[in-house]
Amino acid sequence: MSTLTEHFSLAELTASETAARNHLDNTPSALVVNNLLSLCVTVLEPIRVAVGRPVHINSGYRSIAVNAAIGGVVSSAHVDGRAADLIVPGMPLADVYDLIARLDLPIDQLIAEYGAWVHVAIARSGTTPRRQLLMKLSGRGYETYDAARAWS
Repeated sequence: MSTLTEHFSLAELTASETAARNHLDNTPSALVVNNLLSLCVTVLEPIRVAVGRPVHINSGYRSIAVNAAIGGVVSSAHVDGRAADLIVPGMPLADVYDLIARLDLPIDQLIAEYGAWVHVAIARSGTTPRRQLLMKLSGRGYETYDAARAWS
């Protein structure tokens, strides 16, 4: 098992039940592995340290075929290894999201999705992170995150 950082491995960031179930290849290229390493070093490890407990990756890298099989958007940052969907077991999603939003990390997008997980993404190499804070509550697009708004 290839370790990317102290708390994250290549295996966990490329694991996919959809790929296994549908016999789809989810092997990352060298460029994707470099992006995953950057994601781990700049965002995931600092999150792990800040929460002080294990972070579970629901979805990391997705090959184009895996992304299509789950209905992901073509432009998904998951396809080039720049995003991960995560939860912190035993910690409410709102607390995880708020903690990450307060950290000074080079996040391109932070999205609370469907009240079930948090999506974190880094920008493409050479571009400035947008630092977008969003919530996806339904299938109809995104809402801008408002720290003053109560979580449902």
